[in-house]
Amino acid sequence: MANAEGRSVLVVDDYEDNRMLYVAYFKACGFRVDDAADGLEAVEKARQGLPDVILMDLALPGIDGWEATRRLKSDPATKHIVIFALSGHTLEAHAALAARSGATCFSPSPTRPRSCCRRSTRSCARSDASNSATAVAF
Repeated sequence: MANAEGRSVLVVDDYEDNRMLYVAYFKACGFRVDDAADGLEAVEKARQGLPDVILMDLALPGIDGWEATRRLKSDPATKHIVIFALSGHTLEAHAALAARSGATCFSPSPTRPRSCCRRSTRSCARSDASNSATAVAF
């Protein structure tokens, strides 16, 4: 796996067990990790911390993950952040909505933390190489 040292990820999920599972795994992979439990908190923390990657659950209380993603992608300060959208809704329409919102990629949830960590690390490496966010499929 590529080196995640110095990279940061924001894990956004309203289910604490899911959130803590991803947080623990990303820390073990060498990422600096922050977390948020809803869409508004995610937008605020992303604007403050400017993470390299956001793991965004789409079904969130308050503003949902789709709206949080739209807000972040429309902000010049955060539009470069790689956003992996996760959802228990697996219809193709949900993947299309995530893409239209600006998500880098969509994955049905649950997604294995190991897979998320590996792809996040690769995405950071590609972003370094191209100096822009690169779509990475789960």
